[in-house]
Amino acid sequence: MLHIARFCTFLCAVLVLAPTASAAERGTADEAIALVHKAGDYLKANGKDKLIAEVNNPQGQFRDRDLYISVSDMKGLNLAHAVNPKLVGKDLIDLRDGEGKYFVRERLEGLKKQNSVWVNYIFVNPTNKQLEHKSMYTERYGDIAISCGIYKP
Repeated sequence: MLHIARFCTFLCAVLVLAPTASAAERGTADEAIALVHKAGDYLKANGKDKLIAEVNNPQGQFRDRDLYISVSDMKGLNLAHAVNPKLVGKDLIDLRDGEGKYFVRERLEGLKKQNSVWVNYIFVNPTNKQLEHKSMYTERYGDIAISCGIYKP
């Protein structure tokens, strides 16, 4: 009987702690904002060309778990992407998510009215290759937009 009780205690602990461990692998909204601010500080200290090079560097400092920086101009041209180099140099203004939402347009329209925006959409999580709900935080720095999103299971 004691073994069954211990096993039940162990199983309960695993079930309670498992979601916490999984959540720890995902970036938070505060961490996404902090990574955008870090990229903004890097831009101010080093200039746009060096920021773009650092974001596009596969071993660069603007990637953390499922958090990563992307940089675009204010017309939707992708200048840098920390996890998908195929997007660099592409005009993404007409990109739609899995539900047909023009999320790049929404992001840039929001930045015309205020210096930062959150936009919700569906996108592929690079860590598990699954379509997931995502919230993207973006700040405008002059003629560019610096973004980082969080994935929500």
